[in-house]
Amino acid sequence: MLAVALAVVAGATCLTACASDPAPTDVAVAWAPKGRAAVMVTWKDTNQPNRITIEGVLSESPSYVKYIPAGDPNQWAIPTSEFPSDGNYKVVVAIGTSQGGVSSKPTKSPVFDTDGPVRPSAATVAQQGRGVLIKWSVPVAPQDFTPNDPLDVTGKKTQRYVPMVGRPGQLLKAIGPATTSNHQVIKSIKPPYAFQLRTQNEWSAGTGGAVLGLTSSISGAVPPKAQYSVPIHARGRVILHETACDLESPCTSKRATPAGVPVVVLTQVTPGSRWTPAARGATTSGGYYDIPVLTGGSRPYKITVPVYSKGSTFTGTSSSKPEYTKSVVRVVSAGFAGGATAKPHGTAVTVSVGVAPALNTTVMLQAWNRQTRKWVNSKPLAMRKGVAALTFTAAQPGDFVYRIVVPGAMMFGRPMEGITTPQLPLHVR
Repeated sequence: MLAVALAVVAGATCLTACASDPAPTDVAVAWAPKGRAAVMVTWKDTNQPNRITIEGVLSESPSYVKYIPAGDPNQWAIPTSEFPSDGNYKVVVAIGTSQGGVSSKPTKSPVFDTDGPVRPSAATVAQQGRGVLIKWSVPVAPQDFTPNDPLDVTGKKTQRYVPMVGRPGQLLKAIGPATTSNHQVIKSIKPPYAFQLRTQNEWSAGTGGAVLGLTSSISGAVPPKAQYSVPIHARGRVILHETACDLESPCTSKRATPAGVPVVVLTQVTPGSRWTPAARGATTSGGYYDIPVLTGGSRPYKITVPVYSKGSTFTGTSSSKPEYTKSVVRVVSAGFAGGATAKPHGTAVTVSVGVAPALNTTVMLQAWNRQTRKWVNSKPLAMRKGVAALTFTAAQPGDFVYRIVVPGAMMFGRPMEGITTPQLPLHVR
C-alpha cells in the first residue's frame, strides 16, 4: 500500500514538475497597437496549447488565467484592467490546457511595473474675467524600481488630466478633453461647484487637484442710530456652502463657518449714489464678525462678502439687506467756563456747548422751572463752526439747572437728528 501511494504522489508531481513538454521560449511583453489599452504577450513554442497567467513580484498575483488553443498565433492581448495598479508583475506562459493541466515548465517575461499616475497635490484658483483660472502642481514621481522595463513610457508628459466639475445633486462630469497642461481656464462658471482632475496614465486613473467654488450667505445688523463720528458695530455671521463630490454618487452640499472670510461694510454717502466701502473686517471662529464703522451723516449700510479666492477655494459674493442708520449730532463739550458749578451772585457766568459736526445754526439755552416743572426757553444762541456760548450775570442766589438744545440739520442730502446736552446745574451763593 505504501509503495502504491508513493507511486501516485510521484506521478502527480511529474504532471507539473517533470515537464513532459518543452517550455515556451522568448516570452516578451509590449504595448498592444492602437493605444495602451492592453499588454501584448508573445512567445515561441512548437504549435502547442498555452496557459497564460500573471505573477506578482513582491505583489499579490491576480487571478487571471487564459488558455490559448494549439494552432492559434503565439500572442495574446491582456487588458490593462487585469493588472492591479502600483505593483510589479511578470506574465507567465506554459504549455497546458484547462482539462489536462500544465505540462511544461513556466517561462516568464521580464518584470514590469504598473505604477499609476502621480496625482496633483495642490491647486489654486483665481478669477479671470467671468470665469476662473485653475493651476495645479504635481509632485515628483516616486522612484522607479524597474527602470527601463519593456512597458515603460518615455517622455515628460506621460499622464493626462481630464477636468471635471460637479454640482449639488449632479455627478462629476468631464468639461473638456484630457490635457497634459498644468492649468485650465473655465470661461464661465459660478459657484457652487467642485472641480477635480481625473489623472490618468496607461495603467489607471485617480482624482486630485480639487478646487471648491463656494457660495456664501451673510446676516448682518447695524444700530438704528449713531452719534456723529462715533463708531458703530456691524455684527453678523457668514455661512459658506461647499460642494462635496466623488465619482460614484451625486454631489452633496454642506455648510462651513470658517474664520478669515473677508467682510466689507458698504454705504451710500448720498441718496442714489453708488455703494462704497465704509469698513473692512473678517470672520472669526464660527463665522461671526464684529466690525467697527466710523459714522458720518445718516445713511444706509449693508454688509457683503466680496468675491475672493484663497488657495483652492473661490467664494462668490453675498450681501445682507440694507439697514438705515440715522446720525445724531454729538456733544463734544458742554458746561460752564472753568468747570465751576458754584458762583457768587453778581459775577459773570459763561455757559457753552461744542458739537460735531461743526454746525452753523441756532441753539436754545433752556432753564428748568420748578413751579411748572417744565423746561423754559431762556435765550437763543448763535452757533458757528460747532461752538455756541453765552455770558450772563448770576444775579440771584439759588440753585439753577440749564441745558442747551441743538436742533437737527441736513448733511449730504440726509437729515441728522439733533441733541440736547446733559443737565448743567449751577449754584449761586
